[in-house]
Amino acid sequence: MVVLRSILYVALFYLWTGLVAVVCTPILLGPSSWTLAMFHAWGRGVVGLLAVCGVRVEVRGREHIPTGPALVAPKHQCMLDVFAQFTWLPGSVFVMKKELNWIPWFGWYAAKVGTIDIDRAAGASALKQMVREAKALFARGRQIVIFPEGHRGQPGVAGDYKPGVAALYRELQVPVHPVATNSGVHWPAHGLIRHPGTIVFEYLEPIPPGLKRAEFMRVLEDRIETASNKLLRL
Repeated sequence: MVVLRSILYVALFYLWTGLVAVVCTPILLGPSSWTLAMFHAWGRGVVGLLAVCGVRVEVRGREHIPTGPALVAPKHQCMLDVFAQFTWLPGSVFVMKKELNWIPWFGWYAAKVGTIDIDRAAGASALKQMVREAKALFARGRQIVIFPEGHRGQPGVAGDYKPGVAALYRELQVPVHPVATNSGVHWPAHGLIRHPGTIVFEYLEPIPPGLKRAEFMRVLEDRIETASNKLLRL
């Protein structure tokens, strides 16, 4: 039954995504706020359809969800971690690898809202580009989402926290909002199976600007990993 419900969800997910992508194509001619509204609606649909698999999604720490310029640093265990930020942040924009821009529709919509595209092989020049574009987005009141680990990991395992988030924290001088989750328990990083239960996204107390790099990275990892591990015991 779990397999059949998971296959049904995946089918509905692609049907919903394809429908929204194609039908909403004309909004690319309008302001970026139209595309952001589309992302919100699409994300709510992706989350709502999880009921087919017996999965519900709970949001905790809503008082810590930023409404103005901020860095958001979520734990990354599955693709739902991306969709969730589209759903609840008012003006999210992502730091992502540039190869994703080649995906039809997704790349077009991402470019419209101002996604920061990074060439991971570019080293220091990529960090400078990321900071430059982030400053412009902050001037527009946006929330920049960056996954500190850089890629999806297994529940209960701390990934290798990358320097990009520290560079943005140092240069932009704004709070960083960590986000904990147990999403990988119910939506594994790979495969079709969606396991019944409750996925929690917990927005944690923001880290104020001004910490030294090493201290900031220690606090960020400790908050995310501690809170995420607690969610695994639900």
